[in-house]
Amino acid sequence: MGTLPILYSFRRCPYAMRARMAVAVSGMNVELREVVLRDKPPELLAISSKATVPVLVKNDGEIIDESLDIMRWALAQNDPEGWLSVIDEDLISANDGPFKQALDRYKYPHRFGLADGLDSREEALVHVQRLNQILSEKPYLGGRTASLTDIAIFPFIRQFAATDRIWFDGHPLDGIKKWLGELVNSTLFDTMMRRYPQWNASSPLTYFP
Repeated sequence: MGTLPILYSFRRCPYAMRARMAVAVSGMNVELREVVLRDKPPELLAISSKATVPVLVKNDGEIIDESLDIMRWALAQNDPEGWLSVIDEDLISANDGPFKQALDRYKYPHRFGLADGLDSREEALVHVQRLNQILSEKPYLGGRTASLTDIAIFPFIRQFAATDRIWFDGHPLDGIKKWLGELVNSTLFDTMMRRYPQWNASSPLTYFP
């Protein structure tokens, strides 16, 4: 096998999760380098000023360090399920902006000097309810099948649901819950969430998917 693109990733990072899902569905092979965020390898620090995951190094040495750009790159190589046919930029921007900010404050209130994350949870819930309304009318955000929009947003909604599962389960969010269930129970999710050891320069090659 020739030189492959290199993907620096962290299993539980939602940005890395959506990048891996796009790579996996595209059928592209990459060399996966699993990063521990508290112990980032110097090779990652040398190529990305942000030093966050995911980062993709293409065969020609070009660096892609935005998860949505990695998704688009992978799907531009091969898009067997037509994910690029439906991209709702407004929903993705709302997810990556206000919703993600509220989610972080809900999950980690003390990092932001908050006594608790309950107000932030209510802010995040507004976005979730918007998605739920869409999903009450169709199975996926883009229509009858999953799209880039769904996969770009899914890992963050999964985090929101898992932060307080009892509270989430008690809310009438049937559309979101069914959508989450379909994605979490998919073969693609299982592939994307495989565990890999921490990478360092002496590690053997790890191929993904």
